Amino acid sequence: MKRLKLILLLVLVATVSAVVVQNQASWEVRFLWMTGDVPGVILLFLTAVAGFVVGTTVTLLMKREPRP
Repeated sequence: MKRLKLILLLVLVATVSAVVVQNQASWEVRFLWMTGDVPGVILLFLTAVAGFVVGTTVTLLMKREPRP
């Protein structure tokens, strides 16, 4: 099972890396009243990190205590 998780993690990292490398153009970003141009690499990296943090937080919050 550990080997499967490692393989899936490596595939995910490779996929995210490929998407980031292929999208290096600058994108216009609007958030509430703010507007700005952000390089695609930074925006995709921040999105991936935010997804990781949210996923980890949900996993930790939903983790059950071991049964006696």
